[in-house]
Amino acid sequence: MSFFKKLKEKITGTNETVTVTEKFKDGLSKTRNSFTSKVNDLVARFREVDEEFFEELEEVLLQADVGVETVMELVDQLRWEVQRKNIKNTDGIQSVISEKLVEIYKAGEELDTELNIQDGLTVILMVGVNGVGKTTTIGKLAARLKDEGKTVMLAAGDTFRAGAIDQLVVWGERVGVEVIKQSEGSDPAAVMYDAIRAAKNRKVDVLICDTAGRLQNKVNLMSELEKVHRVIGKEVEGAPHEVLLALDATTGQNAMVQAQTFKDATNVTGIVLTKLDGTAKGGIVLAIRNKLDIPVKFVGLGEGMDDLQPFDPEKYVYGLFADGLEREAQE
Repeated sequence: MSFFKKLKEKITGTNETVTVTEKFKDGLSKTRNSFTSKVNDLVARFREVDEEFFEELEEVLLQADVGVETVMELVDQLRWEVQRKNIKNTDGIQSVISEKLVEIYKAGEELDTELNIQDGLTVILMVGVNGVGKTTTIGKLAARLKDEGKTVMLAAGDTFRAGAIDQLVVWGERVGVEVIKQSEGSDPAAVMYDAIRAAKNRKVDVLICDTAGRLQNKVNLMSELEKVHRVIGKEVEGAPHEVLLALDATTGQNAMVQAQTFKDATNVTGIVLTKLDGTAKGGIVLAIRNKLDIPVKFVGLGEGMDDLQPFDPEKYVYGLFADGLEREAQE
C-alpha cells in the first residue's frame, strides 16, 4: 500500500478528524496550488527520475520556502529511496515525496506539540512582532480553551501600541473572558503582576498574556520581554508554562529571523504560524522544524474562530498533496 493510501486511512477516521483534515486542505490551498502543480509539471515532463529531475525538484521546494538545508536533506533522502526501491520512472513519486516530508518533520528529538497545561494556574506568554496576528491568535486560543471547559483570563501587556489594549478588550468581550488592563503606556510587568493576582483570586485555569511587538529598538523589546518573563516566574512557580511565538507565514524566511531572535531572548516553547492560508510558501513549517527545533503548536488556516488548529504533520502533508492523494486512494 502506498504512503498516500495509508495516510488517507489514518487521517479520515471520526467526523471530527475529517472536519479538521478538510481545514488543512482548504487552508493550504494556495501552497498546494503552487507547489503540487509544479511537482505535477515535473512529473509530466520527466518520465524518468534522474539528476535533472532532482535539481528541478530542489528549485520547486525552495520556492515553497522549505529552506535550503531542509531541501538538501529531503532530496538526498529521495535519491536514496529511489535507489533502494529501484524506482525508474516518476509514477507515484509524489507519494514518496510526501512520505519523506513527514519523516523529516518527525526526525530528531521528539517535539511536544501539546500545550503544557498545569493542574493549577497555567500562564501562557504570547510574543511576536506587530502585525503578525498575535492579538487575534490570543482571542482564538482563548475561545478554544474555553470550549474545552477551562476558565480563561487575558492580560493586556502590549501597553505601547496604540489601540492594542482596546483590541484585546474587544476579543475578550467576543469570547466572554475577562481582560486585565491598565492605561496605555503603563509598565507591562505591572500589568502581568496584577493579572496573575487576579487570576489566582478568581481561580482561573489559564492566563494568556499579550506582550509588546515593537519598542524603540530590538534590544529594548527583548529586555522588556525578559523583565515580563522574570515577573511572571516570581509570582507562579515554573511560569510562564508556555511562550508561544506568533509568526506570519506570509513573510517566509523573514519569519525564521524573527523566530531566532525571540528564541534567544524568551525561551520560546512553541510557534503559532498565522495566515498559513494566505501564502503559497507553506513549506516554512518544515524549515522552522528543521532549523530551529521548536515545535509548531498551532497554525492559522482561515479567518473563522475555529480556524486556529493544533498542528499535525500528517494533516499538513495531506493539505499539500490532497488532490493527488485522493486520486490515488480511489484507484
